[in-house]
Amino acid sequence: QVQLVESGGGLVQPGGSLRLSCAASGSELSGFAMAWYRQVTGEERDLVANIGTRGNTNYADSVKGRFTISRDNSKNTVYLQMDRLKPEDTAVYYCKGRRPWSTLDYWGKGTLVTVAS
Repeated sequence: QVQLVESGGGLVQPGGSLRLSCAASGSELSGFAMAWYRQVTGEERDLVANIGTRGNTNYADSVKGRFTISRDNSKNTVYLQMDRLKPEDTAVYYCKGRRPWSTLDYWGKGTLVTVAS
């Protein structure tokens, strides 16, 4: 079992930056592939970025060059650095963890990011 708690969301102006954190408890994060998803009300939850246990990363085309996913296993935390934010980045952002050999996903409760003037 692992519990995930997101933080760092808030209101930011277009062009601004935010850093989201996903803190894990109950298990060592180093054994999990981690990902950030986002969801707008009424729409599907979409993958934003993921990072493997060895640090390999992938990004959605819409955020490439603006967002950076990273992990600090010593702090049991995954981050999403979001730069040059756009209004269309407004969503609830969720953290997800999964062991590479498993189909069981662990989700946090999400943190709201609002990009507006």
